[in-house]
Amino acid sequence: MRPSRRAGLLCVALAWALLSGCGTGVSTAEQYKVTLVAKSTQTEFWLSVFAGAEAAATEYNLDLTIIGPETEEDYETQNQMVSQAAQAGADAIVFSAIDYKNNASAIDEAAQKGSKIVAIDSSVDSEMVSTYIGTDNYAAGQMAAQAALDRVDGPLTVGIINYDISSANGQERERGAVDVLKASGRAQVVAVVNTLAEAEHARADTETMLRRYPQINVLLAFNEPTSVGAAEAVEELGLSQQVFLVGFDSNVATVDGLQDGAVDALVVQNPYAMGYLGVESAYQLISGHGGTLERVVDTSTQVVDRDNLFTMDSQKALFAFEQHWE
Repeated sequence: MRPSRRAGLLCVALAWALLSGCGTGVSTAEQYKVTLVAKSTQTEFWLSVFAGAEAAATEYNLDLTIIGPETEEDYETQNQMVSQAAQAGADAIVFSAIDYKNNASAIDEAAQKGSKIVAIDSSVDSEMVSTYIGTDNYAAGQMAAQAALDRVDGPLTVGIINYDISSANGQERERGAVDVLKASGRAQVVAVVNTLAEAEHARADTETMLRRYPQINVLLAFNEPTSVGAAEAVEELGLSQQVFLVGFDSNVATVDGLQDGAVDALVVQNPYAMGYLGVESAYQLISGHGGTLERVVDTSTQVVDRDNLFTMDSQKALFAFEQHWE
């Protein structure tokens, strides 16, 4: 082959290689393996997390695997998934802990095998976590309590519907809410229940609470399934006018509840950002690009009620991304 012809082909090949990595500077030869181990794969919250994670994986040319147990109480399956991911050579694990304490040893072992660890949504009791990305859960609990205080006149008699007592984020939300309610001087928490993070269980437990404590005029529910269940209970008992419900996250049922009165306010997180930034941080840890990561990254949280439901900011928060994930 003549030199000029060979040089021309090399130029074409180089141009194609550069175009293939266009936008991120990531070569196809650098495809790292990242596993996202979620708390669940069923709720709209997690579908939005996965959408953000997949967007980041595409941008940074990552081999992304998304897995999670069937229920948000099954930390043992999570531990098995973490162990299997590390054994399979995951360069990084993006993890949301079901159990702050009982997930820690699996994360420690995965890190010792060489996997970088990024925590999202719910942290874990491990020094191996390089960065936490998610809601400031104590502040979010404060927001939920303040939403009720700002919108309900007179004394507040409060019932709290929380999920797994071993979940760090749920307990932080409860602590933040209780501190604000106590400081107000006009609120009393009369009942707290830790239910399964499933709408049907939350509905049944909320109904039991409301029958036992008919004086309750404010309910706080601290994640998507508990909020859906609490709203169903309020509606079925015909208490929409008597009980002010503050829930968490965006779900078709709770957004409908805002319009028909079963729900009065929602503390809306940013799960898409958690997924995107979690996977992006994993890439930065593996590749060494991006410098030193912040230890904690607080994603945005806001209160949506009937008065601001149809504003642009609220609509963006409620419907950040809609996708069916398989």
